[in-house]
Amino acid sequence: MAKLKARTVRESAAASEAEEFFVDRSHGIRLYRGDALQLLRRTKSDFVDMIFADPPYFLSNDGITCHAGKMVSVNKGAWDKAEAFEEVHAFNLEWLAECRRILKPDGTIWVSGTMHNTFSVGFAMQMLGYKILNDIAWFKVNPPPNLSCRYFTHATETVIWARKSPRSRHYFNYEAMKEMPDPKPGKQMLSLWSIAPPSAREKRYSKHPTQKPEKLLERIVIASTRPGDLVLDPFIGSGTTAVVCARLKRRCIGFEIDGAYLEIARRRLADEVAPAQSRLAVESGA
Repeated sequence: MAKLKARTVRESAAASEAEEFFVDRSHGIRLYRGDALQLLRRTKSDFVDMIFADPPYFLSNDGITCHAGKMVSVNKGAWDKAEAFEEVHAFNLEWLAECRRILKPDGTIWVSGTMHNTFSVGFAMQMLGYKILNDIAWFKVNPPPNLSCRYFTHATETVIWARKSPRSRHYFNYEAMKEMPDPKPGKQMLSLWSIAPPSAREKRYSKHPTQKPEKLLERIVIASTRPGDLVLDPFIGSGTTAVVCARLKRRCIGFEIDGAYLEIARRRLADEVAPAQSRLAVESGA
């Protein structure tokens, strides 16, 4: 516990003041550089309609995995390491408590994870008073093989969807989900989602080690928000949530401590909003 706290203090000292890294007022997008916990504490209560969080999975344990047919390390950075389960769970309780405070009374939260972290996240949510709505199994379609040949290939991630409390009246865009071709248009969508990993285009400016596909975020945003709603991503990485929100006319606030990832996000957002701005200019005669 002490080591995780010490690392958080060091990271906070490196970004003690929130840096407004990127702002696009016309699309309602704001990205801040800083420690997620510190920035969450500074965010006002009952503020956002939906939260998507892809927190550290704490699976950087000096092991190996397969990427593009090559053996590579699973280590992703100091932010993805922890000494014990107790540290991980304490961290999850802390940031999830802040998220619950920040959510509007009828707001919802989505949290992605693997077996390394998702059980702690789910338990923490129940401890804090969230009402879990679904556990989505995201089937990655083309996962990397298991090099040790001693386990089943890891082909899924879990995405937990929860509302702020049992009394909340959460929004669900049932009709839009029913019309999507997964498994078939006109059928109720299952909690098993078949979505391929991020495309080469999504990684054109480099990549985040746990980058999520835009199609996954598109489905989540459409399912649980309306146009104009405010979405928060406290671990926004290379900006997928913000890109999707700009595309779907939702507002977005993102936190990220690593400036290199925020620069990737800034470039992706510039690509996303430039065509729309160009169309507006043409239509207005500018």
